[in-house]
Formats: sequence, C-alpha cells, structure tokens
Amino acid sequence: MAERKKIVYLLTSGVDTPERLYAPFILAATAAAMGQEPTIYAFIKGITAFKKGEAEKVRVGAFPSLKEVMDQARQAGVRFLVCEQSCLLLGLDRGDFVEDAEVVGAATLNDVVLSADAVVSV
Repeated sequence: MAERKKIVYLLTSGVDTPERLYAPFILAATAAAMGQEPTIYAFIKGITAFKKGEAEKVRVGAFPSLKEVMDQARQAGVRFLVCEQSCLLLGLDRGDFVEDAEVVGAATLNDVVLSADAVVSV
C-alpha cells in the first residue's frame, strides 16, 4: 500500500468570491478518496466559508451548494482548520463556525505546513 501523503489546502477567499470557494473542498475530497490526508486551513476571508449558515447561501451555476460540497469533503475525512487570528481580524467568535471547523492559532498553520508533503494555495 502506498504511503499516505499530507496535503494542505490554504483557503483565503471568502463568501464574497463564491466561485473561488469550491476548489479546495473538491480537491481535498478527491485527495481523501485517493487515500491521502487532506487538511483545509482557512484564514483571512476564507474563514467566512465556515461561518454557520453561510455555506448554504453559496451556489454557483449548476454546482451543488457549497454546504453540500463541504459535507462531502467532511464525510471523506478532510480536516477543517480556521485561523483564530483571522477571527479576531474579522470580528468573529469561536462559536460562529460550523461544528466540524476547528479554530486554531497561527502556529498551527506553520506546524501543518512544515509536516505536509504538499501545500496548495487556492
């Protein structure tokens, strides 16, 4: 069996640019289906994708809602991380996010990136 690789997807785009939000979730879910260990780390406006009630509002063209795509990624085993400092920057509280999103400090990004086999900024 091939060794599992850690892939980190950096998400900086928010709900104000919905067409940019789908890629990290689709790519991460695909990586999980391929037997890899994907993580999505959201910071700056990317954290807005994880705010409760927001993903349901995002739908681009014939694609399913962002919530549906996020649910598929979560069910595939994708880890969701939200930057605590970005929460402070945008005035959001820890409790403002979906249950599966883990609010973490900035040092966590460095740790996750340093231990990753690949980092993708989308």
